[in-house]
Amino acid sequence: MPEPHDNAYKNLFSHPQAVRDLLRGFVDEDWVAWLDFDTLEKVSGSYVSDDLRDREDDIIWRIRMRADESAAAGYASQGEWLYVYLLLEFQSNNDPYMAVRILTYIGLLYQDLIKSGQVRSTSANPASAAVRSARLPAVFPLVLYNGERPWSAARDIEQLIENSPPSLMAYRPRLRYFVLDEGRVPEHKLQGQADNAIASVLRLERSANAQDITEAVGQLVQTLKAPHNRELRRALTVWINRVVLRRFAPDGDSTQPQDLTEVQQMISERIDNWKEQLLQQGVQRGKLEGKLEGKLEGKLEGQAQLLRRILVRRFGALPTAVEAQISAASLEQLESWFDRSIEAPGLDAVFARH
Repeated sequence: MPEPHDNAYKNLFSHPQAVRDLLRGFVDEDWVAWLDFDTLEKVSGSYVSDDLRDREDDIIWRIRMRADESAAAGYASQGEWLYVYLLLEFQSNNDPYMAVRILTYIGLLYQDLIKSGQVRSTSANPASAAVRSARLPAVFPLVLYNGERPWSAARDIEQLIENSPPSLMAYRPRLRYFVLDEGRVPEHKLQGQADNAIASVLRLERSANAQDITEAVGQLVQTLKAPHNRELRRALTVWINRVVLRRFAPDGDSTQPQDLTEVQQMISERIDNWKEQLLQQGVQRGKLEGKLEGKLEGKLEGQAQLLRRILVRRFGALPTAVEAQISAASLEQLESWFDRSIEAPGLDAVFARH
């Protein structure tokens, strides 16, 4: 089952402006300038391979290159479709074999285009047996990654294949994918794109306190105030509810703002109370565990469980090393980490030495 935050990301990037801002703002390659963004068109990602592996959750867009630009650059495929394959599976951990997955997914996409007749072979001469294959469209595979550590997996499948004699190496597949490593986008790049919705999204991903969230949401309100952005505003509101605000809101607060302006108002009114409630929950749970056990071990376990709970709530499943660190910690360490966990931008910041 996809996680709620995973679905929130997919919903967000089902809107053309989000895809446009993603490509324009964060893919620094010349061909992006040749794209005709008015032709952005979402296509079905629901296709099944021969071994019945369903890929229905993929998000695939297609877009045409402007004929004048591509012709001037000397490309014969002027005006043809470019497929932008967005792999949105909430990648928060390095996948060492991501290149293999990408190769498989693109193969399935091409297979679907052929089976559906969108790409077909044609006979150059009806009286001849010669068959000419239509060319397959270009594909730009993009992986969104928001993990704590820099992306380190091989980005080209050639890097995963053993060295072999040159004559055999000629048969190795070649495919490279693009990674948007959200945590490593320079801050100046985000600040310099005030009108880019995805820049605001990445700022929200890094938000460590109410002021950061308020500023980023305020920028989104201004950027997307036009009536035609209503659906994108709604998608962003859902994403903020499920990905950003859940880091701060206590379990008992189930308020769901319905628009970005409501998000702004709620943050200003409630976030200080939320932080205080979370701190009090920690104190009360620690005291309760201590009373029940009647000794320090009970309080230690209570504080450790609460710390794990808030860390998982904010950052997802905990690495084994972090679990071990928590299990071996003193009460003073646990309380210090808990205080930092309320607003820390990531796990590294919680456990950093000060």
